[in-house]
Amino acid sequence: MLTPGTYLQNRYEILERIGSGGMSVVYKARCHTLDRLVAIKVLKEEFAFDENFVSKFKMEAQSAARLSHPNIVSVYDVVDEDVYHYIVMELIEGITLKNYIENKGYLESKEAIGIALQVGQGIAAAHEQHIIHRDIKPQNMIISRDGKVKVADFGIARAVSSQTMNATAVGSVHYISPEQARGGYCDERSDIYSFGITMYEMVTGRVPFEGDNTVTVALAHLEEPVTPPSQYVPDMSHALEQIILKCTQKRPDRRYSCVADVIEDLRKALMDPEGDIYARKDGEEDELGKTRSITREELNSIQGGRKNYPEEVLDEPEEEKTEPQGRNKPKQHKKEGRLHTRKKNDGDDVSTQFERIITAFGIVAAIIIVAVVLFVFSRLTGLFRQGSNKPSTETVAVTTEGAPTIVDINTEDQINMPSVLGLPQDMAREKLKESSLVMEVMGSEYSDNYTEGQVMGQDILAGTVVKKWSTVGVTISKGSDKVDLNAMDLTQMTGEDAKLLLEQKGLAVEVAEENSDTVIKGNVIRFSPQVVKVGESVSLYVSKGSQNVEGRVPNLLGQPPTSADALLAGAGLLTGNVTMEASDTVEEGLIINQSESPGTILPPGSAVDYVVSGKPAQTQAEDERYYIGSIDEACSLSNYIGPASQTSSVRVLIRLNQTNDEGASVYTTLMSPRLVVGAQTVPVVFPRIKGAYGVDSGMVEVVDADNLTVIKSYPVSFFPVG
Repeated sequence: MLTPGTYLQNRYEILERIGSGGMSVVYKARCHTLDRLVAIKVLKEEFAFDENFVSKFKMEAQSAARLSHPNIVSVYDVVDEDVYHYIVMELIEGITLKNYIENKGYLESKEAIGIALQVGQGIAAAHEQHIIHRDIKPQNMIISRDGKVKVADFGIARAVSSQTMNATAVGSVHYISPEQARGGYCDERSDIYSFGITMYEMVTGRVPFEGDNTVTVALAHLEEPVTPPSQYVPDMSHALEQIILKCTQKRPDRRYSCVADVIEDLRKALMDPEGDIYARKDGEEDELGKTRSITREELNSIQGGRKNYPEEVLDEPEEEKTEPQGRNKPKQHKKEGRLHTRKKNDGDDVSTQFERIITAFGIVAAIIIVAVVLFVFSRLTGLFRQGSNKPSTETVAVTTEGAPTIVDINTEDQINMPSVLGLPQDMAREKLKESSLVMEVMGSEYSDNYTEGQVMGQDILAGTVVKKWSTVGVTISKGSDKVDLNAMDLTQMTGEDAKLLLEQKGLAVEVAEENSDTVIKGNVIRFSPQVVKVGESVSLYVSKGSQNVEGRVPNLLGQPPTSADALLAGAGLLTGNVTMEASDTVEEGLIINQSESPGTILPPGSAVDYVVSGKPAQTQAEDERYYIGSIDEACSLSNYIGPASQTSSVRVLIRLNQTNDEGASVYTTLMSPRLVVGAQTVPVVFPRIKGAYGVDSGMVEVVDADNLTVIKSYPVSFFPVG
């Protein structure tokens, strides 16, 4: 969750949250660089750490950013910033088409066509760039205050991988195409199907398929016919209904081949609402496909090569009878209320007859070939066997290149067992029910190959012939039982916090304490093993602090100054001169050298100097003085994190903020970023802070390292020393 006032990229100021979906949260923000309002769609946390998903999300969003069309929401930028992955988009002040339909109940045909034309033009522009939306629905269409309709979310839907399907299908399953529901290949015609469902909802105020769960609705898209919208709205446009029904055909090859054809027919429907779209498109084919009866005399004349054709060759309806006598007399036939006469010496007439005869012979030959193939196939497979009507199961061996292939032929009371491996439990149950089988859960087990909730095993192998309504036992995956401790940042926690977190993961924890010169008392030094299974034991080694030998110099190398000061104090020693030196091997803010070797015994109260990695301070003349300040505070994170502070954590850094002579802010890191559990109090203890030369004040800031939000700040005064 981003709160109002948060800045992204030091440019976009979050103003308010304006919506959320299955994968993202949308915020209204102001771009201070260009001084304009924008919409920022931020990927939800559950997807932000899936590297495969994020990679696809970025790739597809960048492709969508290439689109520029009046009916497509413009994408300005695609950004990765720490744990945030977001798209900066055009902000449209208006209402979604979904809300517009809900407010009006349903739309009149003319208004629906007007909106559909704008939506279709946006989809067509994307298809021209080979970008398929895959999530066309009214929720992704925005009607602005000036009536312009824009399609949003090009690109984000395609990024959805199979493992995130359940999260995204919930909101879109009512508009999903059959091939998408089946997990098959999707192309432009998948968007056309969803576009058709959207138009259906516009004119009826409802979606064609409803169900108790997403699986039922998805199966309906696969199998159930779409109820014609005129059954709900009898006075709707007949032409628009034909367009909707063609868009929502189950088979992609029966839909429109491209959105441009849909737009063309929508324009025709706007001009002629009660016209017959199909008749117009098929009329020419019907005319070309019409035939007439040929008399035996005509056929003999053609076969004998004679020229004495009848004086007229007319297109006769099949039901029209030919008079038995006077065949050589001119005959008149009515076609669409007009009389047509062809002369016997018309050369085109002869050519046309000859072509029709050849066509007729070709059709007859094709029918004979198909009949022969069917006959041979029936003889091989026993499809038309006679003599027994008893149910039976046969196996036919068909040899291809010497390798036999076994083909099962099942009777009406038997069925081939389908595979449900990898399906979610509820979807597997529905699939088996559709195959007239009953699913029984035999148990659950851990699996590295199947995610939690998926079917990982079935007791009857796929392809086995079983009786209908047989019971199929399945095993459900509980997900992986392996826990990677390296990914949990345990060494950045106290022993108590680490123990609590591991126990929540189902692990047994054994805590051992030992002295450490480098780890503050109470913090985790190390752990073992690195990867464990649920139920196994983990050993945590927690620091008891330095061995209690007064005056023994601790090892300060690699420590931040705050930890070094605490270690020195615990040994009864003082912090001496602290200097900074650039380093290519040690992270900025960590100690790279110390004046006394670790383990050396010094008199109590002795000072130990150390060198911190970083840009050295400006060299001053020997007679000039430098400025020193100190602070001893404690910062609580509970107010910043809120109610979830007991279970949440935040990466915190501490820095000094001073203003130089030129009025610019100068930051000095006092503590490098580290993960802190929200319930902890962050010690802000720095007995010796070296400030900028000549500056007598500053602010010590506790900062959220992920978004650079200042959690708490403390004023500090500096005094010259030297």
